[in-house]
Amino acid sequence: MPAIERISDLDMFLHIVSGGSLSAAARELNLSLAVISTRLARLEEALGVRLLNRSTRRLSLTEEGAEFYQRAQKLMSDLQDTEEALGQHSQEPRGKLRITCTSGFGRRHIAPRLPRFHALYPQIVIELLATDSIVDIVKERVDLAIRQATLPDSSLKLRTIAPNRRVVCAAPAYLQQHGTPATPDELRAHRCIAIGNPPLSLWNFIDPRDGSELQVEVPVCFRTNDGEIAHNAALAGTGLVWKSWLDVAEDLQQGALIEVLPEWHSPWVPVQVVYPSNRQQPAKVRAFIDFLIEELASLDQPRKP
Repeated sequence: MPAIERISDLDMFLHIVSGGSLSAAARELNLSLAVISTRLARLEEALGVRLLNRSTRRLSLTEEGAEFYQRAQKLMSDLQDTEEALGQHSQEPRGKLRITCTSGFGRRHIAPRLPRFHALYPQIVIELLATDSIVDIVKERVDLAIRQATLPDSSLKLRTIAPNRRVVCAAPAYLQQHGTPATPDELRAHRCIAIGNPPLSLWNFIDPRDGSELQVEVPVCFRTNDGEIAHNAALAGTGLVWKSWLDVAEDLQQGALIEVLPEWHSPWVPVQVVYPSNRQQPAKVRAFIDFLIEELASLDQPRKP
């Protein structure tokens, strides 16, 4: 088998494992299921081992397949590092940039800025994995993740790209009908929207008088595990929502939502980009991070106490 075919089959095998099925790999690689099946059989025949246990419901790695998967991951990562290192000699960042972030962040802060980014870097192709779940960026071969949470994994490098905190806000129509709470305790008399799985109905605040932290269990009128649905519900006047400032910044600026309890800040949790620590940062990653920092800086920053 020619070397280029072996590399292509390694990449295909990694897509099968990360996608959990041959059909998922076929969709990701834009190939037919028959081609994927044939190439997998060819790879197993060349290696002389079965890599996957096949069933009608799911695929699982054999013992040999698990070992091969680890080695294939390292080989493809090393190959990508080599390509990127050589690419540093080029004046223009280029190549596929695989990013993951929440659906809301992607829709609100990445998609609208793609024309400007591509005008600056036409040779970079962005592949965006938008999900509200935490993605294993090593397993999924993601170049960088955008996260709005603390990061316990010390194997990852990070860079802060914007300050951020949660804010309580609501549509003007809701506040006109139900009034505006003056203290966190008054939230107990309001209709609130909870987000998460399980839904987050315990909201945190910092007392502006002494800096102590306060938690309030809010009454919930609507629960959802989707941040965008919660956002839209708040815009429609359903109730108060406790959302990331970056998610609602434009609506606050335009008056579609109004921040309440502005003096009672939630703890600061910056937005960070995360990438594997065992790889050098290629030019395409640096270009995107620097671009995003500059773009987000154009938004009004959340007020500090």
